[in-house]
Amino acid sequence: MEYVHPEALVSTEWLADNLGASDIVIVDASFHLPAANRNPREEFEDTHIPGAVFFDIDDIADSDTDLPHMIPSEAKFSSRMRSLGIGSENHVIAYDVNGGCAAGMRAWWMFRLFGHDRVSVLNGGLGKWLAEGRDAESGIPEIVEKHFFAKFDQQLVRTFDQVKANMGNGSEQLVDARSEGRFKGQDPEPRPGLKGGHIPGSVNLPFQELLNTSHYMMMRPANELKAVLETAGIDPEKSVVSSCGSGVSAAPLVMALYLLGYPRAAIYDGSWTEWASSDDAPIEV
Repeated sequence: MEYVHPEALVSTEWLADNLGASDIVIVDASFHLPAANRNPREEFEDTHIPGAVFFDIDDIADSDTDLPHMIPSEAKFSSRMRSLGIGSENHVIAYDVNGGCAAGMRAWWMFRLFGHDRVSVLNGGLGKWLAEGRDAESGIPEIVEKHFFAKFDQQLVRTFDQVKANMGNGSEQLVDARSEGRFKGQDPEPRPGLKGGHIPGSVNLPFQELLNTSHYMMMRPANELKAVLETAGIDPEKSVVSSCGSGVSAAPLVMALYLLGYPRAAIYDGSWTEWASSDDAPIEV
């Protein structure tokens, strides 16, 4: 069984062969939870794939909310892409320091959300690239601004109200990508003071199960992805909404479904951080 949309992933070998091509822009979308006490921008400036620019999901976000890295407006996304030297004609390659899995795939989803489908994820990310002895550079890259025109696709994202309404009609499958312990409310949330548990009616599929965690967090082959979804009770023929802690690790499920030929899976952007912070949101443990 092969991927239906293999173009959503590129290998380190492919990128090495195409490094420097005029139509390619590489983005480092690395992100860490606050408890990790790591600065992804500083790490980028220290080591990144040659020619890459830093895609800061905390900056390319809605600044009018206290929720973390919520999606920005069309205008802000377009402005940030122009300032990164990304044009509407470019083939964007996203990666992160954790195998390109969660944050790299969040960036991939954001580009698609804003109408840019010519985007791929580097399978294995920076870890695999460096382990293979490939070139890296440091510093802040010089950028030439380009024209980027965003077109928001509202079908790829869900709001609090939409998720809450779905609890009543069950028209969409809500899948929680957090760990089983967090889903059950047995393990603490990484954000202090946040209640544990899950959205009633949701099912649990930790995003790591979609990845080969013993080999640079690479996406599993198509037949394995299909088996993981079946085991979790997810029907890809029906509408799927992916959720997690703050909308980042929800992205690998959307990527997996896209690879298997189901491109319309959505992300609940506010995810558990928004849900558990709301007074009128029911919680199940």
